[in-house]
Amino acid sequence: MAQLDSKIPEGELADKWTKYRSTVKLVNPANKRHLEVIVVGSGLAGASAAASLAELGYKVKVFCFQDSPRRAHSIAAQGGINAAKNYANDGDSTFRLFYDTIKGGDFRAREANVYRLAEVSANIIDQCVAQGVPFAREYGGLLDTRSFGGVQVSRTFYARGQTGQQLLLGAYSALSRQIGKKQVTMYSRHEMLELVMIDGKARGIIARDLITGKLERHFGHAVVLASGGYGNVFYLSTNAMGCNVTANWKAHKKGAFFGNPCFTQIHPTCIPISGDHQSKLTLMSESLRNDGRVWVPKKKDDTRKAVDIPEDERDYFLERRYPAFGNLVPRDVASRAIKERCDAGYGVGASKQAAYLDFADVIKRTSEEVVSAKYGNLFEMYEKITGENPYKEPMRIYPAIHYTMGGLWVDYNLMTTVQGLYALGECNFSDHGANRLGASALMQGLADGYFVLPYTIGEYLSSEIATKAIPTDHPAFAEAEKSVRENIEKLMSVGGKQSVEHLHKRLGKIMWNNCGMARNEKGLTEAKAEIRSLREEFWKDVRILGKADEFNPDLEKAGRVADFMELGELMIDDALNRKESCGGHFREESQTEEGEAKRDDANFAYVAAWEYKGKDAPSQLHKEELKFDTVHLAQRSYK
Repeated sequence: MAQLDSKIPEGELADKWTKYRSTVKLVNPANKRHLEVIVVGSGLAGASAAASLAELGYKVKVFCFQDSPRRAHSIAAQGGINAAKNYANDGDSTFRLFYDTIKGGDFRAREANVYRLAEVSANIIDQCVAQGVPFAREYGGLLDTRSFGGVQVSRTFYARGQTGQQLLLGAYSALSRQIGKKQVTMYSRHEMLELVMIDGKARGIIARDLITGKLERHFGHAVVLASGGYGNVFYLSTNAMGCNVTANWKAHKKGAFFGNPCFTQIHPTCIPISGDHQSKLTLMSESLRNDGRVWVPKKKDDTRKAVDIPEDERDYFLERRYPAFGNLVPRDVASRAIKERCDAGYGVGASKQAAYLDFADVIKRTSEEVVSAKYGNLFEMYEKITGENPYKEPMRIYPAIHYTMGGLWVDYNLMTTVQGLYALGECNFSDHGANRLGASALMQGLADGYFVLPYTIGEYLSSEIATKAIPTDHPAFAEAEKSVRENIEKLMSVGGKQSVEHLHKRLGKIMWNNCGMARNEKGLTEAKAEIRSLREEFWKDVRILGKADEFNPDLEKAGRVADFMELGELMIDDALNRKESCGGHFREESQTEEGEAKRDDANFAYVAAWEYKGKDAPSQLHKEELKFDTVHLAQRSYK
């Protein structure tokens, strides 16, 4: 059984990463040419890791289920990327970014990993500028920054409302260069369906060609997962509809512990649900809270238009409750505050499940042109979806599932509990605790790919230089492919009456109602039974159209939903176990008199790492105790 060893280097916090890089084992260039690395996922973490490893001389294979790496979900990130460069000269520093991240995550993250993230953040901006990423600049040509939630400095670099897209194009250009040099082999429209283990080490994957349906075997001396988050377990989320947990879940069932699965993020600035017809939700960037003001009417069930409600009859409740941070409180705090006002009867819009995000003040103070230069494409997107002009009337927003802080447990090297298996970016648990600060997802993805993994993977591969490439006719590959084929045949043979989409939507409602913005023991216990029943129903009554050996999106979706159902049970178990509130995990039994999250540091200051023990067997909980030697545990306050 794998044991939890975080492998945090000795020494002072600020010196750990520098000392590590200076003493870590290396692989010489001649040996790198004989080592193969598989990278699953081509978003910011995957593309940057693959490009960097190929640049170092490793042979790399990259897999993505999209038709191009440019379609990875990283492209959807809007508002910016954090870096402690202190260009605004407003008091920022590596330590302040580290502390803001630890505090924002409600003291449920590992100090050493978070400090390293803050430390390498400045390098990311220089790297991306060198790639030609068109960050916003001030009139004089200097890079511009803006503020995001949970901080009191201006450290977020941005490219209008398209930061993720521009950063991904930069990483994609680096990846494309290596593809052109034959250092990277790109497998688009391929989905990883199994991890191949040989002698206790990750040695390859089984992938399905999504165009032909053919199963393929691929060897690697190491396997790197950069496959994103699992927010679509809730069905409605801000994630692209293809986002899934399958790669992570297959690795979990082969021995990779799953860390903090119940830590999911609710984003406060999402366009509200308009009906039961929707298959996904649309995010309005958190950067909008930098200039927009959140409010609801002071009168319950007020049916007047926003522009007809006088200033003295508006409740700017975030500014009222949290004067020090105002509209820039962290996402979990803002989301709960919006929900509380709506539940109390002050919501706006047809559904009464929304608050206003108003830009009248900033437009009056500057101009529409200035606001458009910062947020123009976001305003255009909002108007196309809602038919309302946000320059003339406030946006309507409501919280939605966005990001997942939980993921595969990794040590300081970003290796999972499976030897040779690494997890980067959103698919690991490591940096954000119970709540991610805005603009930190892009930071982590690129930090892991460009500046962390290229060092840490060498530590492992330096002991693998004598290992020859294992032929894919090895019995372990045959057994793994057989397992995948049997699972596909089982799905195709059900021949039921219910569509995959319908069953997924039912799962999402169970998860949102019981393990969403608020959780309690009764609801979680009921949800666990409901999900188990739904899972049984899925395997008896799902209907999958088409055939297995052809292009079949229905089959793709079915496999992913089957994994979501198993994951949903684990999330419920984790939420039941954590009898405290912290960050995005809000247990109603554990809250302050003012309705804020109330932690229990004496009993829950640990990472919950779950081990898969077999079909229908209870997962085993392992605990990584969190030690805070530099920061002091304190109840979060943004007032």
